[in-house]
Amino acid sequence: MGHVEADADETKTGDQTKTDGPTRRTPSADTPDQDVADTESSGPRGRPASTSRHELSRLALDLFARQGYDETTVDDIASAAGIGRRTFFRYFDAKPDAVWGEFDDELVRLADRLAEAPEDEPMLDVLRRAVMATNRFGAGELDELRQRMSLIGSVPDLVAHSAVRYEAWCDVVATFAAGRLGCAPGDLEAQTVARAALGAAMAAFSSWASTGGGDLVDQVDRAFRLLATGLVESPSPR
Repeated sequence: MGHVEADADETKTGDQTKTDGPTRRTPSADTPDQDVADTESSGPRGRPASTSRHELSRLALDLFARQGYDETTVDDIASAAGIGRRTFFRYFDAKPDAVWGEFDDELVRLADRLAEAPEDEPMLDVLRRAVMATNRFGAGELDELRQRMSLIGSVPDLVAHSAVRYEAWCDVVATFAAGRLGCAPGDLEAQTVARAALGAAMAAFSSWASTGGGDLVDQVDRAFRLLATGLVESPSPR
C-alpha cells in the first residue's frame, strides 16, 4: 500500500543506507551470496547500466508478468536492467522487495503525516487523512498497482513476505496511536488501533481491486469513516 516514486539514489532504500557488500544469508539464486560474476558488462544487457529503484521495480513486474514470479531470477532482472546482481541488491534486499517497490518510503511519508497532524484532531481522522494522502496514484500507476496486489495475494512466497511488510506498517501506526493514548506501542490499545487501521486499508484496496474501477482514495476514505463511526453506515446500493 503506497505511492510509487522514483529514487535516484542508488545506495539507499527508504531511509536506510545500504553498504557496498551484500548481507550474509543462505545462498540462493535470489540472494546476494550466490557466487555469480557481477560485472556490468557480463552477458547481454537490455539497457544501459543506469536505473532507479522505481525503474527496476517496474522492470521486475514486467518480467514477472511475462515469465512468472517463481521463474524469474534476480539475474534475469539485473540482466534486463543492464546492471550487475550486486547493484540489484543495493536497491532491494531480495526479490520479493522488488514487488513492493517504494513501500519503505511510504512508511516514512505515513509517519511524517501522522507526526505533523494537530494534536487536537481526532486520532482516526488523522489516520484517515494520512492513509489517503500516502495512497494517491496517477492514472498510469493504477494498472501497476493492481499487478502488485495480484502478485502479493497469489504467490506463496509473497503472501508470506507480506506479513513482514504489514507488521512494519502497523508499527508506524501503533507508535502514533501510543502517543495519542498515553501507552506503549506494544500495548493492547495501540495495537488495536494499528491492526484495525490495517484492516480498513486492506479492505479498501481489496474492494477497489475486485471491482476493477472506482476511486481508490474514496474507498480508503469510506473504510476509515466506517471505522471511526463504529461501522454504523448503511451499505452502498448495488
